[in-house]
Amino acid sequence: MSSGAIIKNKDIIIVGQQPWDVEIGSNCKNIALEFARHNRVLYVNSPLDRITLLKYKDSPNVKKRREVIKGKVNGLIHLQENLWNYYPDEMIESVNWIKNDSVYTFLNKINNKRFARSIQRAVKQLGFKDYILFNDNDMFRSYYLKELLKPAVSIYYSRDFMLAVDYWKLHGTTMEPALIAKSDLCVANSTYLADYCKQYNPNSFYVGQGCDLDTFTGYNQEKPAPKDILHVPKPVIGYVGALQSIRLDMEILRYVARQRPQWNIVLVGPEDGEFQKSDLHKIPNVHFLGAKNPDMLPAYISAFDVCLNPQIVNQVTIGNYPRKIDEYLAMGKPTVATRTEAMSAFDGYVYLADTKEDYVRLIDQALAENTVDKQDERIRFAGSHTWENNVAEIYKAIKKVLPTYA
Repeated sequence: MSSGAIIKNKDIIIVGQQPWDVEIGSNCKNIALEFARHNRVLYVNSPLDRITLLKYKDSPNVKKRREVIKGKVNGLIHLQENLWNYYPDEMIESVNWIKNDSVYTFLNKINNKRFARSIQRAVKQLGFKDYILFNDNDMFRSYYLKELLKPAVSIYYSRDFMLAVDYWKLHGTTMEPALIAKSDLCVANSTYLADYCKQYNPNSFYVGQGCDLDTFTGYNQEKPAPKDILHVPKPVIGYVGALQSIRLDMEILRYVARQRPQWNIVLVGPEDGEFQKSDLHKIPNVHFLGAKNPDMLPAYISAFDVCLNPQIVNQVTIGNYPRKIDEYLAMGKPTVATRTEAMSAFDGYVYLADTKEDYVRLIDQALAENTVDKQDERIRFAGSHTWENNVAEIYKAIKKVLPTYA
């Protein structure tokens, strides 16, 4: 990152969908770590809501939040230089099920006021001033934070099309566009989501996506393959990731397997109910290897001759940035994926398919022309998708909209 791209010595508050103690990977946590290289950052966990308390009262994470709310422990934790994590010391009510707009709005304002009041106590402890408010897709609990916290800069970060999911659709179809419109700027990790935001706010920018690729680029591909794939005959056409019918097209897998019985389709990851009952399990050259420890994924990808991402094109997937593509490319693997607007960022490095017939043709092509030069090009391209570059683009967007602040 060039020094001219960096915003330094500012205070940044991050709110969003995923708390710091979430067990899965999180874009926002990686962005927070990158922000904290040059700025002070307060990463605010989502506040505890009543339904979560009732359902998961014995969970260690919920117990921790209750201790903070009762005043028994301090919710402000210093993680490292320039970075703090905050457990809000107020509980909010679970109101999203309420269909009456007036009642919902009234109660959601109360939730926002509680959340803002709690954040303000942490801000006072840290002495934050003129801060950036960075909102990671939190359209309900953080809807009024711009008005309540009065940040110098308010940013809405769009990384998934949330309205494709019923939970977010009920109130989000009106609230998210309004939140996008009143934010100073919006940043998105796919061109599709940037265009979506631009409908409501002209200051909307595609900022790319960072990835943690060290475990993939550093993997020794001379090592023996895992035992459960070691004896699968070549060529191996593989996929790693959750096997979910809402995201993956089973018909593509079925068609490829039947058209090329000499190929072996290997699927690594947990299956949803639709996959578990599917006839894919009866096709002899389709192999389900189950969920694996994330540390093992490079070993499986290394054993693939061609990698796949056979997405269904729907509202859930069309704007989604598939991080697994970077993982495939970081290991130099030829990759065939469904063409979506978000996938246009990979054009030239990934074989993009529009139909199931395309998949067979492009896998044939990928197997035939997999040279060392092409492998090196893929590795270099994936290596450009760093969190440093991602955050540099966010800084550039801020400077375009508010040059005096930066």
